[in-house]
Amino acid sequence: MSLPRSLLIANRGEIACRIARTARRLGIETIAVFSAADAQALHVSACDRALPIGPAAAAESYLSIPRILAAAKRSGAAAIHPGYGFLSENPAFPDACEEAGIIFVGPPARAMRAMGSKAAAKALMQSSGVPLLPGYHGAQQEASFLGFEAEKIGFPVVIKAVAGGGGRGMRVVFEAGDFPDALRSAQQEGKSSFGDARVLIERYVQRPRHIEIQVFADSLGNAVHLFERDCSAQRRHQKIIEEAPAPGMDPAMRRAMGDAAVEAARAVGYVGAGTVEFVTDETGFFFLEMNTRLQVEHPVTEMSTGTDLVEWQLRVAAGEKLPLTQAELAIDGHAFEARIYAEDPARDYAPSIGQLAAFRMPRAGEGVRVDTGFATGDSVSIHYDAMLAKLIVHGADRGEALARLRLALADCEVVGVATNLDLLGRIAAHPEFVAGGIDTGFIARHAETLLAGQGPPDAETLAAAALSVLLIEDEAAAAAAQSGHDPHSPWHARDQWWPNLEAERALEFFDEDTPHSVRLRRAGGAWLILSGATEITGAASRTIDGQIALTLDGARENIRATIVGELLTLRRRGKTFRFRLPAPPDADEEAEAGGRLTAPIPGQVTQVVAEPGMAVTRGDLLLVLEAMKTVFRLTARADGIVASVHCSAGEMVQEGQTLVTFEEAADAS
Repeated sequence: MSLPRSLLIANRGEIACRIARTARRLGIETIAVFSAADAQALHVSACDRALPIGPAAAAESYLSIPRILAAAKRSGAAAIHPGYGFLSENPAFPDACEEAGIIFVGPPARAMRAMGSKAAAKALMQSSGVPLLPGYHGAQQEASFLGFEAEKIGFPVVIKAVAGGGGRGMRVVFEAGDFPDALRSAQQEGKSSFGDARVLIERYVQRPRHIEIQVFADSLGNAVHLFERDCSAQRRHQKIIEEAPAPGMDPAMRRAMGDAAVEAARAVGYVGAGTVEFVTDETGFFFLEMNTRLQVEHPVTEMSTGTDLVEWQLRVAAGEKLPLTQAELAIDGHAFEARIYAEDPARDYAPSIGQLAAFRMPRAGEGVRVDTGFATGDSVSIHYDAMLAKLIVHGADRGEALARLRLALADCEVVGVATNLDLLGRIAAHPEFVAGGIDTGFIARHAETLLAGQGPPDAETLAAAALSVLLIEDEAAAAAAQSGHDPHSPWHARDQWWPNLEAERALEFFDEDTPHSVRLRRAGGAWLILSGATEITGAASRTIDGQIALTLDGARENIRATIVGELLTLRRRGKTFRFRLPAPPDADEEAEAGGRLTAPIPGQVTQVVAEPGMAVTRGDLLLVLEAMKTVFRLTARADGIVASVHCSAGEMVQEGQTLVTFEEAADAS
């Protein structure tokens, strides 16, 4: 059986671009689909053809089986690849593809159903002899019964949505008194994210490592594993840095976990790519779940084994046998993947939306790979996942790969939305991470240092900011001169010259509300920069690849700087600095917000509890907001009385929009 002649990619963003790259290399025509919000998205231009599938809302486009199949029939696609997320683990999708006579590049529906429910999967693994954590995985869902089961297991416990994934619908409970609220929250998020409010309960391992095994099986009865990935660097139970192989992995445990994962795949008659996830501690390893799709972190397996898992998927879907046997597979070097998100770690990782005024990733090659679906000028939408890119690096060993990761992260620049770039850089440089073998609580345990602000800018950073402003002004003047009637006019001079005035500039930068004054004077072909009591001689020029080459007291370095409106964003030595150029607005304006609850991010109101006249106590739930697959429970931050409610369930709201006002200043947010 030959490879399909054409492939519709039922997804968007970086995974759609990544699938298209392999398909086109194999000579397969690629067909993209796009919602109204994605008409100009990168994945659309990355494919040979593209078809619209509906409005921006995922439920009416990327999650609509009828719309996806209609696009496939219209395009004449021979096969459909679901990517991950959206429809990739919905067993109704492969069933519908089979009925339509279209090849589904993924596992059979029966395997999805067997592993789609965490509870059913654990029961199957238990019967197959795969180790499980103590817990309750049954059908009874009454709150009182689940509370009783949690008491039997012993706190701390973890509540998980039965149909969950990616940390959604998951709550850790350390005391019995906190269990009822945590249960309601997990059920609500499970219902919102997956349409299923059922949960399971397990013993919570205090300092676990999250290890997963990549498995692959064909329709001819062959099954292999491609070794492990360590996914322990997590925030809010969601992975942000993965690596392969797992540091410090004992060869005997690697074999045992690999064998258990292959046994799990065989138990459900699996075909295609899948991932078996385990939690490990000093006592051994325990089955968590099986993901019946390609994983977000699959590139680290590809980089460390020299394989292309999308090619494997396409060949297996075409009826071919696995390209390699277990004996032919081997680990070569070490790989890391860092997920770059549009989110603000300092605000509990709240998603950030907006237009990307600058989006620059390291150049691919020399052990560096970038998977992304964005480019400068694109908009980050409220409707989809907040991941901007995956930065993947490979080295001969872990030390080399980690050094390459740190350098690659420092080369990234994203302007227009908040990102986790600085957090990723701090993780990669942290001594505990460098030593290897961190657990899933690493980020929370070191939040004080990992999530800390940059602190006051030093004199060199202020000098870099000042020189960047002058250079950007010079470039703007040059552009204006070239577009004017007389490009040689002295009024277009770019040497900071003013008639009858000394060549001197005074600039002021605001870091939050703190002003920093910088004075610059001409000193031959350079500038003398005065910041406080510090004097620095410096100059700046533009490099071929768009960076700014700085010389500060004879030392040279490259930085990136972009001005959007009044905001200067500076990337220097892997750190992000944001300076507001004019004076900030009157701080009294913010004080007026004390008697109202405002939206912390753009999103959809899914539940409104507050009512006019209601007396509230600090911590009381007022409403629930959902954005980018994340649920935010907005509570009162002080006692007060609700004066009015300015939103309703189902309404889309913008960041800063007033949602609830109070008769007394309840200082809610």
